[in-house]
Amino acid sequence: MAARQAMPHQDAKERTRNFDEVALGYTEEQAIAEASRCLECRNPKCVQGCPVEIDIPGFIAQMKAGDFDEAIATIKLTNSLPAVCGRVCPQEVQCEELCVLAKKGEPVAIGRLERFCADHERKKGVAAPVRAQSTGKRVAVVGAGPASLTAAADLAKEGHAVTMFEALHDTGGVLTYGIPEFRLPKSIVRDEVEYIKQLGVDVKVDYIIGKIKTLEELKNDFDAVFLGTGAGLPKFMGIEGENLNGVYSANEFLTRVNLMKAYRFPDYSTPIKRGKHVIVVGGGNVAMDAARSALRLGAEEVSIVYRRGEDELPARKEEVENAKEEGIIFRLLTNPVRILQGDNMTVKGVECIRMELGEPDESGRRSPVPKAGSEHVIDADIVIIAIGTSPNPMILSGSDGLKVSPRGTIVVDESAKTSIGNVCAGGDAVTGAATVISAMGAGKLAAQTINDYLRNN
Repeated sequence: MAARQAMPHQDAKERTRNFDEVALGYTEEQAIAEASRCLECRNPKCVQGCPVEIDIPGFIAQMKAGDFDEAIATIKLTNSLPAVCGRVCPQEVQCEELCVLAKKGEPVAIGRLERFCADHERKKGVAAPVRAQSTGKRVAVVGAGPASLTAAADLAKEGHAVTMFEALHDTGGVLTYGIPEFRLPKSIVRDEVEYIKQLGVDVKVDYIIGKIKTLEELKNDFDAVFLGTGAGLPKFMGIEGENLNGVYSANEFLTRVNLMKAYRFPDYSTPIKRGKHVIVVGGGNVAMDAARSALRLGAEEVSIVYRRGEDELPARKEEVENAKEEGIIFRLLTNPVRILQGDNMTVKGVECIRMELGEPDESGRRSPVPKAGSEHVIDADIVIIAIGTSPNPMILSGSDGLKVSPRGTIVVDESAKTSIGNVCAGGDAVTGAATVISAMGAGKLAAQTINDYLRNN
């Protein structure tokens, strides 16, 4: 079996000085060669690992034949965000993990092939989709992130009139404010949102549900409602010093950098503090994004501080490797206990303690246990907390009867229905912070439930 095609990248040293995309994408020859590795299994397991159920063997077979137009058409039957998914989905633990080739070596690079097809179509110019015949039903979609975009697209394809309400001034949700340009160019997100608009979705930005209009009003104005409001409320550690100047939540830091273009100063005047020694607390993709962004903003040294070991890092393996190549320092089995104050309420360092792994906890991962007497100080002038997020409670204003969990997440049944009759929900607002593709899968399920409801009422 031929070896898996390597993804061309920007040189590591060069890319730390710009925000351009790191992965450059396959050439046509590479794409066909990689597609030709597919064994065309009679019982393809890869599809079972895809939350949006793309016909993976079908589009790869079309790529083998060099028919990229048909391949992207096959993908878009079930996925309206292929260029996004091809870049940020954790394929290694989804479709690619179930590829037969993974048992003996490297799986087919399904995500990279999906990205190639989407980019091929963008270069040619994406044709406007044919709009479905109207059903006369109206659906409100709250939020404009991956779950909402997927639900809106699927409902529009069924002929329902969809209006999307977004609190920020731009669409995309975490795709726009959270993921840096070097991993997901915003032009990609804009183009895919534009495709969904062309399906007939009306988008209203700067529109906060819970303030301008309550959920109660919304469900009376529309035949059905989908809540895909995400998880935009950052968590903190609750340790001394988190109120100092120079401490950011990853949400605020990445929003300033990505959505508000702080990295393009003075073209954009968004203020952001640029540190020499930056500590990022956490081990997920958000932590990697924050660390690599801080490096590109000019930091001399950027450290990831994570309380477990490398095997437990929740970030994608590819993103960890990219961060290491760029010089990010990994201080594993280490946990902050307080942030130290310098002059004028600024950060001057972080006191940490070393950890060791004990018995597995409820997540199945081994629990980190502090090692007594191992306290030490790491110099820092910026600290970025990237330990997770929870849903913003704003939507709960004026939503009597909407059941939420003790964690603040919206409670739904197996078909995405909430405790209110014509309201469904999905994505991070239901599960807490998760992956883009899992949010899209939830949006697809909710759209199916809403469509069934509208067809029968």
